[in-house]
Amino acid sequence: MARAPLLQLSGISLTFGGNPVFDDLSLVVQPGDRVALVGRNGSGKSTLMKVMAGLVEPDRGARVVPQGVTVGYMEQDPDLSAYATLGDYAASALPEGESYRLGVVAEGLKFDPATPVATASGGERRRAALAKLLAEAPELMLLDEPTNHLDIQAIEWLEAELRDTRAAFVLISHDRAFLRALTRATLWIDRGEVRRREAGFEGFEDWREEIWAQEDEARHKLDRKIKAEARWAVEGISARRKRNMGRVRALQALRADRAAQIRRQGAAALELDSGQQSGRRVIEATGLTKTYGGKPIVRDFSLRVMRGDRVAFVGPNGVGKTTLLKMLTGEVQPDAGTVIHGTNLEIAVFDQTRAALDAEASLWENLTGDPLMKVSGAADQVLVRGQPRHVVAYLKDFLFDEAQARAPVRSLSGGEKARLLLAKLMAKPSNLLVLDEPTNDLDVETLDLLQDILGEFDGTVLLVSHDRDFIDRIATQTVAMEGNGRATVYPGGWSDYAVQRPVVQENTVKTSVSAPKLKPDAKPEPKKAEGLTFTERKRFDDLPALMDRLQAEIGKLTEFLSQPDLYDKEPVKFRKASEGLAERQAALAAAEEEWLALAERA
Repeated sequence: MARAPLLQLSGISLTFGGNPVFDDLSLVVQPGDRVALVGRNGSGKSTLMKVMAGLVEPDRGARVVPQGVTVGYMEQDPDLSAYATLGDYAASALPEGESYRLGVVAEGLKFDPATPVATASGGERRRAALAKLLAEAPELMLLDEPTNHLDIQAIEWLEAELRDTRAAFVLISHDRAFLRALTRATLWIDRGEVRRREAGFEGFEDWREEIWAQEDEARHKLDRKIKAEARWAVEGISARRKRNMGRVRALQALRADRAAQIRRQGAAALELDSGQQSGRRVIEATGLTKTYGGKPIVRDFSLRVMRGDRVAFVGPNGVGKTTLLKMLTGEVQPDAGTVIHGTNLEIAVFDQTRAALDAEASLWENLTGDPLMKVSGAADQVLVRGQPRHVVAYLKDFLFDEAQARAPVRSLSGGEKARLLLAKLMAKPSNLLVLDEPTNDLDVETLDLLQDILGEFDGTVLLVSHDRDFIDRIATQTVAMEGNGRATVYPGGWSDYAVQRPVVQENTVKTSVSAPKLKPDAKPEPKKAEGLTFTERKRFDDLPALMDRLQAEIGKLTEFLSQPDLYDKEPVKFRKASEGLAERQAALAAAEEEWLALAERA
């Protein structure tokens, strides 16, 4: 006998600020459903989930939950004012004697119930909300971005819990690997319409593209019909005016139908300018050791980053990934070891705390107030990759409308804040991108676009992320920070690391990537003291000026060769300039290698 639905929405209509979010929406969630809820940022995913939870009242329509069915919702910003600790909040709805369930969940999520509410971070509050939902174990769970602020180990634990649960769930997430592993049906919100597909997220993108292709074909046919009818109206109406006014009215109806069609929202216009080319060797870190409050971050860690590398840093929350990034960029000094930067580095940082954004200032003020984006004498323009742009036009590239330009940043969603930070980042030339948790709150389409531009970016990328799919798509090598100062470099992305990791864990002794392998009972030979001779010291001091001169000549030759029609008009000059450019690039590479070798000995 078929079981009754857990939740049913019928004829739901909802309007915010004059714009319809949903109109005549109906959907059903059945027992055992495992549903991915997907759509662009701002499409209404979280709003729909709140309607499903009964937290938002629609303008019209009905929400039906059968008597006795429990529905749980993971709050994004829970009200904890009535509780002393996060554990008090998370256990507040548990029956007496069942608080042990919270302990099991807290261990898996790495969530400390004893944390005082007054000192809890936003991430800790969200983990408390997730722990509360899982401990209560309702028949239907509504999960809005549950993996945000979780490290990969906690995400894998949550994935296993949801895989084994008997409850139904609806899941919003940007984490492709998480969605693929768990979902069996897909709800797609697109321009106020909700479509359902009885298959998981795995084939969502192909399904979406197929629907969009059908829309484009229908729109093309409608456009052709309107053109044909309009031609008839001009050429044939005068002779048959009285008989054919109905056809004219039909043409007007066609035009109204075409005007009412809502065009798909374009993708954010993400674009990177790599600026001047960095040296071939970007970062040379040797023997780094760092301890904070008695806790080792890294011990004797070495890493060489070459131009074009994409290095991902993974590990549990709090292990020190951001600290290691800051050591590599020179923002934090190691206790021991050295970090040498190559030439011409221009660093741009995407900070997970969004510290580069002023929450109380408007979007307009955040862009025009940036000294690196300021256009002298023009209060309504910003400098974008060297060219002035109107601030509203640039914001529209990142899917903000004109009304949002004067709104405070604190009014934005997490995804919108991430897009605004990308707008600031991508306005400036850079050849070394430092991306600390860039994927949090971004929708799948924007993640796709970010992945594409990083693929085309000819600079270097250092990336911290807990998104396994994104790491697999981007990283050429992965630094696994395993705690207690251990940091090991693996070739490839997350999947490559996951395959190699068990082999490493079987060894009783772990060594850093740079440590030499020793025979049993062998002792490392003492390193001979090396210094520079007088001639080498002078060469070492003179090389930076030589590299600067070569870089300047390379810039001038590159600019000369970029002239249109130069090859056709001046073939001899073109050939000589090309040869000179190749010679100077080779000389610069050799000078950099020589300087780095001398620097290591010095």
